[in-house]
Amino acid sequence: MLTLTNVRKSFGRTVAVDDLSLSIRRGELFGLLGPNGAGKSTSVSLAVGLLAPDAGTIAIEGLGNPADPAVRRRIGVATQSLALYDLLSAEENLRFFGEVYGLSGATLADRVAWCLDFVGLTDRKDGRAGTYSGGMKRRLNLAAALVHDPDLLLLDEPTVGVDPQSRNKIFENIETLHAQGRTIIYTTHYMEEAVRLCERIAIVDAGRLLASGTVADLLAQYGGPPTLVVQAGGEERRVQTADPLAELNRMAASGTIHAFQMERPTLEQVFLSLTGRSLRD
Repeated sequence: MLTLTNVRKSFGRTVAVDDLSLSIRRGELFGLLGPNGAGKSTSVSLAVGLLAPDAGTIAIEGLGNPADPAVRRRIGVATQSLALYDLLSAEENLRFFGEVYGLSGATLADRVAWCLDFVGLTDRKDGRAGTYSGGMKRRLNLAAALVHDPDLLLLDEPTVGVDPQSRNKIFENIETLHAQGRTIIYTTHYMEEAVRLCERIAIVDAGRLLASGTVADLLAQYGGPPTLVVQAGGEERRVQTADPLAELNRMAASGTIHAFQMERPTLEQVFLSLTGRSLRD
């Protein structure tokens, strides 16, 4: 559905995207992970044609380059920075964005009503967006990305600053869209979101692709062996081992084991091993 081939983008001396190649399949929910400043948002801007690459190519299957306005009409974007008009109501915001995409009449009215219901804002449709809570604004931001019924949806950190209830509602919305067959690219640095939602994941840092695959693939390749945690003799012992049963039997032969548990590698451990532990402010 979307292909980036050897894409590079610099801002002065800062290389934001460095020889990045990605291929997102039609109907896939694809996760893009990276620390702050990794190039995720720049990659999204390139993918939707808001920025032109310095090198490389970007193409939407069957449509062409997203720099073409006709191609961009088939893309929906929920940006990390809220793209809403605070003095307009939720309904007025959606009507405006729908009209920008060429909708009118009954089609526009139907899409606005559907989007408001989908994100749970029908009862608050007449309230000004500027009076909404953070979670309500995020849900309206998602609705604005959907009003023109796009083929490809890019969600850039869509749950930043929301309460647990709105976060769960956004998750349910995304899962519903995925079940409908829509292609979704989801950028985040929250590991649990990627594990819950994404079929495949790419981890990027300094604009470069470090690894990609399913969660299982990434854990198998970069997660290392599981850790056996044993309570024995008043002490806790932690041993990384590919054969925990043999290790447990060996420990049991030399003393009484009071308790034990297995800790399997996590996506967060994979992420930190690839991107490092230094702070990214």
